[in-house]
Amino acid sequence: MVNPPPFSPERQQLVARRLRAALPAQCVLVDAEDTRPYECDALSAYRCLPLAVVLPQDEAQVLAVLNICRELGVPVVPRGAGTGLSGGAQPMREGVVLSTARLNRILRVDPYARLAVVQPGVRNLAVSEAAAPHGLYYAPDPSSQIACTIGGNVAENSGGVHCLKYGLTVHNVLRVRVATIEGEIIELGGEGLDAPGLDLLAVFIGSEGMLGIVTEVTVRLVPKPQVARVIMASFADVLTGAQAVASIIAAGIIPAGLEMMDATSARMVEPFVRAGYDLDAAAILLCEADGTPAEVEEEIARMSAVLEGAGATAIAVSRDEAERLRFWSGRKNAFPAAGRISPDYYCMDGTIPRKALGRVLGGIAEMEGRFGLRCANVFHAGDGNLHPLILFDANDPDQLHRAEAFGAAILALCVEVGGTITGEHGVGIEKIDSMCVQFTDAELSAFFSVKRGFDPAGLLNPDKAIPTLHRCAEFGKMHVRAGRLPFADLPRF
Repeated sequence: MVNPPPFSPERQQLVARRLRAALPAQCVLVDAEDTRPYECDALSAYRCLPLAVVLPQDEAQVLAVLNICRELGVPVVPRGAGTGLSGGAQPMREGVVLSTARLNRILRVDPYARLAVVQPGVRNLAVSEAAAPHGLYYAPDPSSQIACTIGGNVAENSGGVHCLKYGLTVHNVLRVRVATIEGEIIELGGEGLDAPGLDLLAVFIGSEGMLGIVTEVTVRLVPKPQVARVIMASFADVLTGAQAVASIIAAGIIPAGLEMMDATSARMVEPFVRAGYDLDAAAILLCEADGTPAEVEEEIARMSAVLEGAGATAIAVSRDEAERLRFWSGRKNAFPAAGRISPDYYCMDGTIPRKALGRVLGGIAEMEGRFGLRCANVFHAGDGNLHPLILFDANDPDQLHRAEAFGAAILALCVEVGGTITGEHGVGIEKIDSMCVQFTDAELSAFFSVKRGFDPAGLLNPDKAIPTLHRCAEFGKMHVRAGRLPFADLPRF
């Protein structure tokens, strides 16, 4: 990577002058008071004021910003709505934050082709609202869907509570239009069933702003189900609940949603949203069926039978749409509800094989004692995507340090059981060291090669571009001493 020149007031003035010559003055922010709202994303434990923030209003302005930054050697950090949880939009002091918030138009909804063409600043939920008159909607539904944007969803490959049946962002995006650091526009994918050449669309989705800036996205729309109902099942212990998840999948049932919450999460959420959760249960499963009324009735009956056989102590089925939404409201508000019982929380994101749910949840319980911090577990149980919420107080530096170590230990356990260090939140700055646990030096070298192919100068979100040699060395030595990780020197980009 080309190291950017050091920060100085003179350099900031030069960058601001060039940017203001290309964009309206109100679209370029340099004063600390104006850039402060952009100093972090939802991973607020880490903050940094950028050199400048730009808010382009169209694709031509995005290209102008990239050309200026390339000429001056200024790093560019893309940002959507700032709801990301891994620090993927964390600014650099020597860099420019490029916000796509003002590229927020829905360009086309085609009910016959079942697709929508939108700019990256369009909110996730707004796509479904625009498609609703046609009986269609956009399936990926992150908990932050009321605020998060499609561009950010593409960057992080976001999912949601219905991703088990309908897939992640990568399964629901047909095409992206991308501005490169070279000042060119390329299109990846297409509106047809397939596109010629290498599948660079799948490479780009989830690349966290390190390969290019999204300026337009074509998303797949799906028919809105005629009816949906959800089962809330209670379990006397977490391990039995985890086994019930495996039993549902083993029975050949693919629910529209299959989510699990432990007792800590349920008790945290219930006073906040009054979802009607069983507070005597050690674990709660939410299992949704959708489709025609006949299909839903049959699937609800099959899932209820499996859950009873798996040891559920109580089963409640939503009676109407209002109750279904209420059941889901607790799960979708788990993160904000954490603020009622803890000054801060650290939301992890790892994915494991479903058969390992019991082992990993048991391991997390053991870690609570080891690190002296509580942890509330909410997760997409159907596809093994965990979201442990580590509760701590950031005013105590030691608690923050223990929360970071707790999170790293959870990710190491995920890798140990055959999983990965992320599912839908991305790596960002949060998991950069944990890349050393999961990937070999050859694999990291391959990642660097892809990065160089799109961004030879290393100016796009450069501090998120895989661990440096020093960081991996220090992290690796720690795990070598613990006998957990074979370690070799890693390449540096």
